Amino acid sequence: MNERSRLLLRIREFNPKEVFTWQLAKTFAMGQGLAGLICGTAITSQFLASNFHVNTPMLQSFLNYLLLTVTYTTMLLCRTGDGNFLQILKRRWWKYLLLGLVDVEANYTVVKAYQYTTITSIQLLDCFVIPVLMGLSWWILKARYRLIHYVAVCICLLGVGAMVGADLLAGRDQGSTSNILLGDGLVLLSASLYAVSNVCQEYTVKNLSRVEFLGMVGLFSTIISTIQMVILERNEIPAIQWSWEVGLLFAAYALCMYALYSFMPIVIKLSSATSVNLSLLTADLFSLFCGIFLFHYNFSGLYIVSLVVILIGFVAFNAVPTPTAATDSSPSSSPAATCEEGCSENPVAAQGDAQELQPTEDRRKRSASGPSQSYGSTELSTRM
Repeated sequence: MNERSRLLLRIREFNPKEVFTWQLAKTFAMGQGLAGLICGTAITSQFLASNFHVNTPMLQSFLNYLLLTVTYTTMLLCRTGDGNFLQILKRRWWKYLLLGLVDVEANYTVVKAYQYTTITSIQLLDCFVIPVLMGLSWWILKARYRLIHYVAVCICLLGVGAMVGADLLAGRDQGSTSNILLGDGLVLLSASLYAVSNVCQEYTVKNLSRVEFLGMVGLFSTIISTIQMVILERNEIPAIQWSWEVGLLFAAYALCMYALYSFMPIVIKLSSATSVNLSLLTADLFSLFCGIFLFHYNFSGLYIVSLVVILIGFVAFNAVPTPTAATDSSPSSSPAATCEEGCSENPVAAQGDAQELQPTEDRRKRSASGPSQSYGSTELSTRM
């Protein structure tokens, strides 16, 4: 049965109760919570830049990494036995050093891009993270996407297009145009670095632990951001006119970023890095809605259309699980072995597949003395 036949069969057998599950609702709610945290970082940064003329992205990132280090690296230091801090450092220190560098530069390059290109370009090109993420997931995590997943991603990107169109109609195509080519290149670089970071995060939290990822990345990122902050912001930091408002905005930004970093691995473990990034596309919309009240932005009905379209794409992406290469290439392998190699990318939709698997397993037991049967990737897919 080819991909098109499978898709048509699924459409005919569509049952809303199998798609709109509690798992989907939980994943959606948590994803929108992350989008809200990103909105919080955007608003606090906007206030710092516009009201207090503070542009210190490395200092702001440093505060977040420091909080991660104090919390999660300390938890690693308290570990004893196998998997303690020294063992992790001895085995994988260079991997976390590179991952910390990737994360720091991803945050820095996207902020730097605002100095050279427009908000519209950044909003559009930042979506480049999704195709890069899908490609890396296919290569590293062995995820095998279906036609519906590509369609769902296109639907989400159409929603982003509606949002950008609303910005243009509202006259919000702001930002510098001093070097558009450099600015656009920085956005694409940032999106690629974010994709690398997210894929590594997904692999780590599903195969090792969330505490290890946050503790080690926080440690190395603190060191890297400190060095970069001393070099790049040695003049800007002393020039800050400190007040309780500025201190409160710095604290709010750091806490939003800390919460984002702390909870994002949990959501990724429930679904996937690709699914989470699709959910985060609404963050710009939340910032715009807040900006209508805080910064007196003009409202457009296209913002509501954009939000609805993005949410439709998100639900469509999570409606069908994503099998891995392990399930495709090893049909006769046991479920335990399949789970060790890699699981389906969308556990949100795993319930439907579990129901399909049960009759197949019953038939397999009844014909145990007969020739072995092969099972399709759809029936054996699970995920972290």
